[in-house]
Amino acid sequence: MEYIKSFKEPGCIFCDKPQQSNDRENLIVHRGQHCFVIMNKFPYNNGHLMIVSYRHEAQVENLTAAESQEMMALLQAAAAALKQTMAPHGFNIGMNAGKTAGAGIDDHLHFHLVPRWDGDTNFMPVIGHTKVVSEGLWETWEKLRKAFQAI
Repeated sequence: MEYIKSFKEPGCIFCDKPQQSNDRENLIVHRGQHCFVIMNKFPYNNGHLMIVSYRHEAQVENLTAAESQEMMALLQAAAAALKQTMAPHGFNIGMNAGKTAGAGIDDHLHFHLVPRWDGDTNFMPVIGHTKVVSEGLWETWEKLRKAFQAI
């Protein structure tokens, strides 16, 4: 777990990843006009998605109306795609705005959408500091990419 906490790519991954063309490698499952949906490389749970504006912005009050509207629309579309492909029983939805609030990337706003299933909490995260993810990132990416194309 320590390697995840200490790992930091240079620059801003939320600015850099969408400028590249390989969406699969970069785990981008959908691109909108102002925002995009990307899988979390270190997911809290299988299917953990993030909705991110293309524009580098740290303050929620500085988002444009178009960015805010598309961010919410993509959050809804992402929830629908996850329901279609993974049938979760619920979701954790949130934004940690600022380092003090717990943001790992505190200078570029993003929503987290984490699918949850009844009984998905067990002793592993508590005792072993390890989260068991039942499906590989690429397999999940393929399913979600197809679901977004259908929406």
